[in-house]
Amino acid sequence: MAGPVSLNLDRVTLLLGLSLFLKATAAAQQTPSPEGYELPAVEVIGRPEALGGIPGSGTVLDNETLTQSRVLTTNEALRKVPGTFIRDEEGFGLRPNIGIRGLNPTRSTKVLLLEDGIPFTLAPYGDNGAYYHPPVDRFDHIEVLKGSGQILFGPQTIGGVINYVTPGTPTRTGGFLTLAPGNRDYLNGHLRLGTPLGSSGLLFDYVRKQGDGARENIGSRLNDVNLKALLSLGGGHSLSLRGNYYNEDSRVTYSGLTEAEYLADPRQNPFKNDSMLLDRWGASASHRLVLSETGSLTTTAYGYLVSRDWWRQSSNSSQRPNDASDPACAGVANLNTTCGNEGRLRDYHVWGIEPRLRLTHQLIGLASQMDVGARAHFEDQERRQINGDAPTSRTPGAIDDVNSGLRENNDRENQAYSAFLQNRIFVGDWSFTPGIRVEHVRYERTNLLPVAGNPRGVSGRTSLTEIIPGFGVTYAPAEGATLFAGVHRGFAPPRTEDIISNTTGGVVELDAELSWNYEAGVRSRVHSGAQIEATVFRMDFSNQIIPASLAGGTGATLTSAGRTLHQGFEVAARLDGAGLFGSSHNVYLRGAYTYLPTARFEGSRFVYVGTGGNDVAGKVYDAQDASGSRTQIGVTGRRLPYAPRHLLSATLGFAAPFGLDTRLEAVYVGPQFGDALNTSILVADGQQAGIGGYTIWNAAVNYTLAPIGTTLFVTAKNLLDKVYVVDRVRGIIPGSPRLIQGGFTQRF
Repeated sequence: MAGPVSLNLDRVTLLLGLSLFLKATAAAQQTPSPEGYELPAVEVIGRPEALGGIPGSGTVLDNETLTQSRVLTTNEALRKVPGTFIRDEEGFGLRPNIGIRGLNPTRSTKVLLLEDGIPFTLAPYGDNGAYYHPPVDRFDHIEVLKGSGQILFGPQTIGGVINYVTPGTPTRTGGFLTLAPGNRDYLNGHLRLGTPLGSSGLLFDYVRKQGDGARENIGSRLNDVNLKALLSLGGGHSLSLRGNYYNEDSRVTYSGLTEAEYLADPRQNPFKNDSMLLDRWGASASHRLVLSETGSLTTTAYGYLVSRDWWRQSSNSSQRPNDASDPACAGVANLNTTCGNEGRLRDYHVWGIEPRLRLTHQLIGLASQMDVGARAHFEDQERRQINGDAPTSRTPGAIDDVNSGLRENNDRENQAYSAFLQNRIFVGDWSFTPGIRVEHVRYERTNLLPVAGNPRGVSGRTSLTEIIPGFGVTYAPAEGATLFAGVHRGFAPPRTEDIISNTTGGVVELDAELSWNYEAGVRSRVHSGAQIEATVFRMDFSNQIIPASLAGGTGATLTSAGRTLHQGFEVAARLDGAGLFGSSHNVYLRGAYTYLPTARFEGSRFVYVGTGGNDVAGKVYDAQDASGSRTQIGVTGRRLPYAPRHLLSATLGFAAPFGLDTRLEAVYVGPQFGDALNTSILVADGQQAGIGGYTIWNAAVNYTLAPIGTTLFVTAKNLLDKVYVVDRVRGIIPGSPRLIQGGFTQRF
């Protein structure tokens, strides 16, 4: 945001007062802190050492990696994971675009996002778009699983599951305070306080972030408050309660730049009045019952409410602005005076319950571990579009304004019921893990606006059921080495808006996304200072859902694109000089590389083809573009858009025993196509042609004064201030400029 950074002195005084109070409380305790009780939360992998028995590729980003790297966003963190491609957007990582193994990253719709095992996207079954994402600061570590074991989690089982794990309640009173100001009006404040209460405990976490985004007239302010309580109830019972409130006030547009705008000023944003307001309330309760030494039952109930209002004057670079045809607007010259806007207003209500049983048992005399469970999940989406008659409107415009009024009024409901069973059988150095998941989804959509022949609107219902099998195997020929292989069914349900027509209530012929996913690899700790994981993979889609236009906005039509094929390999490695040579000084190298030689279409698909004039033959058009005609074009052999052939993240660091840690990171993203037809011709709106490869450098220096519990740090993102393109979906979007931060963490 523009303007100087200002600190609320009353707020800082309160935070420091709370820290001193808890410090005094800790000193006054006369009894030793109790040992921590097992937290009743769902983890995808568990501790990093558990990876040895996982029948598939997996990564755990530990707290040390997240903290010492001073990651600003989730995007930064996930680039350290092989196989993941993360496309930036507004600069804060608030709406991440995560793609795995060549899957389209737009809004992370092909990935299952969890927090402590609980889905948190707006509507995981009906609208799996990551328009909300919690700040990375709140998490203790991050788990990424891409193998057959992901069928335990659903509904998305295509690319992988990412589980963000929050810290448990502490065994002693304490916490920390972090303050990190920087250029571009950046400020990050993070307070964490916790205390045990007998065999129970409390944890409070508050994050405040603010600053400018990747372009002019873009910036965000957010507050994230979390409270966790762990209650030991005796008799093998424990209960974890969590509550969260998140508030975001962003000045951010939806649209990218045209070619001319980017060449004139790559960081400009003409829509200075666009804004997003988002509030999210969430709560969960997880109860764990230890049945015996061989079994436990964890039952989690969860719910959240999201209100998201995005007021904008353009949804993509073809709209300058979106009501340019209105005589009151008359084009860009009056953008900030008489041109109207669109309010995309969304409310989501999501709740569910999921019991999970883990049982160690003997099956025909063989040691086995079984995971079995079920989930009932419910979603209600209230979606409206209200057009205003001025750039700052936040209510409907005049009834006679051609661009104003209520344009969309939808209610969409989903009920989803799932069940899963996975049993791991151990035979000597081998393990065999068959599993199955069943998903049943019910859809209902009601258009509350009058439509032709139906003055009271229309509604429609449909449902689908899918069986999702999986099988994995591991072999441990030596200590610290594991060979693994697996195959599973990839499944993603279609969105409610895509499977039920808004004008007739009829069912649209849009199949579920289905694939067969294969992988094989090796995971090895070659030495105490060297470890590696390498995986070859293949994802063979019988049907992949892809927008007819990636420039779409809300008018984009999704199509059953037919067969697609993804295959390649990925590798993650880590070398530590301290472990290799027994030194107290550690020079370390960590890297993640992905090679994706194949990411191609098969058959044909519907696109929009230009008809002349300023059109370019073969261009993919928005569904609303009257100058284009819908036709079917052969795309066999063409490369999928936003699927770079090469991805690399490498970190070189040095850690000294006196508290110094320095690291330099390089992130390379290879060239990629920006449209399905792999065109190379630039067009005026910037939504077509390729995106060149680029390398970004990041650096961080940490110095810890252990006796007083203070860490001082300086970090730089995009150290060389490189200007580069990250996206053409809605026009050209540049990567974030250089950001330098300095600050401290005080532990108490």
